[in-house]
Amino acid sequence: MKVGFIGFGEVASTLTIELLINGAEVFTCVEGRSDFSRNLAQEKNVNTVPTNEALAQKVDIILSAVTPAAAIDAAASIGTNFKGTYVDINNVSPEAVKSALQHIKQGKVVDAAIIGSVNRKKVQILASGKDAPEFAQLNDFGLNIKIIGTEIGQASGIKMLRSSYTKGVSALLWETFYAAYKMGVDEELFDVIGNTEGPEFKKSAISRMISTAFHASRRQEEMKEVQLALSLFEDPILAKSTERKFHQIAQKLKRLDKKPDTYREAFLLWEKL
Repeated sequence: MKVGFIGFGEVASTLTIELLINGAEVFTCVEGRSDFSRNLAQEKNVNTVPTNEALAQKVDIILSAVTPAAAIDAAASIGTNFKGTYVDINNVSPEAVKSALQHIKQGKVVDAAIIGSVNRKKVQILASGKDAPEFAQLNDFGLNIKIIGTEIGQASGIKMLRSSYTKGVSALLWETFYAAYKMGVDEELFDVIGNTEGPEFKKSAISRMISTAFHASRRQEEMKEVQLALSLFEDPILAKSTERKFHQIAQKLKRLDKKPDTYREAFLLWEKL
């Protein structure tokens, strides 16, 4: 099986490990990509091609793993002659997925969503669309794909709803515990909330706050997609506020070179910058 990635960041490089171990060939185009992406592709010993159109001629399945803003252009970049399976695995709304997949004129198309941190072993990938079984063949090459429906938009819809909840919680934790930190009662607050939320609350909350500091910019972009998804049914007031909070954090922290070691270090950086 020959698998191609458009975009070669955290998602592509992590999935590549399982694919290569289990016998798949992996390709990507690094022309015009960042040094980070180039280095990752080289580190993973991935085959490289000069253009995305060339990628389409080489592989059986293409996974689009780019930033939300680039999802539609990524689909358009492979040309009109691709006859394999194109999988949109980006953090975008169902409407954005449908717009992207309209560019795939001859190939099969799948809506997919990674659920949870991609760094977890055998991270679950939801898939929907009538061609999802084509993508699910990659279960034989180390992936963990679950088909949840036959319609494009179902997998990405679940992803957006989950993001609405998890990122909303992360933004609330940052705002709440920053105030507690300034008041000198953050440890006490962990205990108090942990009494109702369970013994794992502190560990989970700290992980979320550290991750928020490191990924604020990306999460802001993802929350814009969440708003688009929810706006079909309601006024997404909380999603708008969550996006504003991530924007505020991203503006102050910009892009950190590495994750802070502790949530207090994250707050100190927040205060200094």
